[in-house]
Amino acid sequence: MTQIAILGGGMAGYGAAHRLYSEGASSIIFEKNAYHGGHTMSHRDEFGFVFDEGPHISFTKDERIQKIFAESINQEYETINAKVNNYWNGQYWIKHPAPCNLYGLPTDLVVRILRDLIDVQYRPYGEINNYEDWLIATYGLTFAKTFPMEYGLKYHTTQAGNMTTDWLGPRFYQPKIEEVLQGALTPYSPDVHYVSHFRYPSKNGFVSYFNKFLHWSDIKLSHELVKLDPKTHELHFTDGTIVQYDHVISSLALPELIPMIVGVPQEVIEATKQLACTNCVTVNIGVNRRDISESHWTYFYDHDIFFTRVSYPHMQSPHNAPSGMGSIQAEVYFSKKYRPLDRRPEDCIQPVIDDLRRCGLLSEDDEIVSSHARLLPYANVIFDLDRPAALTCVHGYLDEIKVAYCGRYGEWGYHWTDEAFKSGENAAQKILES
Repeated sequence: MTQIAILGGGMAGYGAAHRLYSEGASSIIFEKNAYHGGHTMSHRDEFGFVFDEGPHISFTKDERIQKIFAESINQEYETINAKVNNYWNGQYWIKHPAPCNLYGLPTDLVVRILRDLIDVQYRPYGEINNYEDWLIATYGLTFAKTFPMEYGLKYHTTQAGNMTTDWLGPRFYQPKIEEVLQGALTPYSPDVHYVSHFRYPSKNGFVSYFNKFLHWSDIKLSHELVKLDPKTHELHFTDGTIVQYDHVISSLALPELIPMIVGVPQEVIEATKQLACTNCVTVNIGVNRRDISESHWTYFYDHDIFFTRVSYPHMQSPHNAPSGMGSIQAEVYFSKKYRPLDRRPEDCIQPVIDDLRRCGLLSEDDEIVSSHARLLPYANVIFDLDRPAALTCVHGYLDEIKVAYCGRYGEWGYHWTDEAFKSGENAAQKILES
């Protein structure tokens, strides 16, 4: 049998295992952690609260993927109509997406937004060179500077003018002028967010979707790679194990993988250093009540608010929190390249609690039952202007030495859960065809 090694036991790794298994090909997954799931892992604390490693939901419209996920948890999932809102300027709670829900904002601001938005409908902006250009050409200067450019700086840690546009996809709703006017004149507006509803496992968090994935491949936990030799086809691990491979698929983060490859050219190493991503500190809070928010997640634009986004895991499944209690997960973003982490993860807990109280999500009377912080070294890929050339160089080298890559951090893209899974399938397909 051909020895096919898969590096990383997350969603992309198991996508690769699924494609190979469906064709009768065996594989071995090597996972550095003592558990499977990778970035989609869920953790239950000592009080019974379940928190994922960052907010994870399944909103794929791909019926094949829906079926695979649902069968893995024996159809035991919640189907939830998504409610999303925004917090702005220390007092305004705005339904998402904001351009369709301007009602109640300061009149002079609404007038300027409408003036600019109408103007861009009829005057070509010119050449679109970056994300800032795209935002202004799409929404007008006032809205772009007030909302998405401010949020983007908190979320991506770099200015919109330093980013490309090849990551946008359906993430930004581009409203018709009639929708904007209706949302400015009345508090009632239709739901047009790209996530209309989503699924979430009923029990044990998002990682439950892996329940029946495990038989697709043999998995070796606590196997952290330290060296990959493309000439001898050897994988070396921290415990001294050396494994021979015929084919290898990697979902490892490129900045981790490339330095471990024997004989990698210096220009590839330098290109890898140009690949940027955010680090995320998730602060997880358990509270003695459930009526925290009517929304499932909230975007925060104010730069004096410590966190960027907040979600409420108990609203995804009632089993994510003990009876009668609620949960909050706040995300705080940093990046090695643009905004280095300047504190220990646990030092983020109190600023998050303070700002949750400032914006009214927590009151002074609330009992904080549980609180802890977790650092995610790899959160979101930053699509800065250095990325295209650097990624072409790195991927070109991996293609040359026949190391297949997949997933958010292997492809270095903006993958949702289903996209990561299919990315793994596609990498496996290339090996099957070879």
